[in-house]
Amino acid sequence: MNAISENRWHALSLFEQMANIGSEVGRAAKWQGKDDGRFEGAVSRAMELIDLTLEDPRWHSRLSELGRFKEFFCDGVLGGKEYGTTLSSLERYFLPFMNLTARKYSLQ
Repeated sequence: MNAISENRWHALSLFEQMANIGSEVGRAAKWQGKDDGRFEGAVSRAMELIDLTLEDPRWHSRLSELGRFKEFFCDGVLGGKEYGTTLSSLERYFLPFMNLTARKYSLQ
């Protein structure tokens, strides 16, 4: 575990977790095909955060949904060969989470 501890991650709401994952998905989309090092770093970080979210006991009832997202993310990383997923389309999926989280923190 690098920058965030499992305990700290599990203290975040699902919206906050998804917003953070979305941020890494956006970075991966930005660097895909442009800078392999930065792309791989963003993919690695997104996978780490997805796995931490999957391990969060609060989301046990959402494991299939979260696991399915991980599957789509991997498809997008590998070029969309299985489902036609693009990282840009996944980035759009995360915009509501990112907007709500940003709004929450701007009001504090």
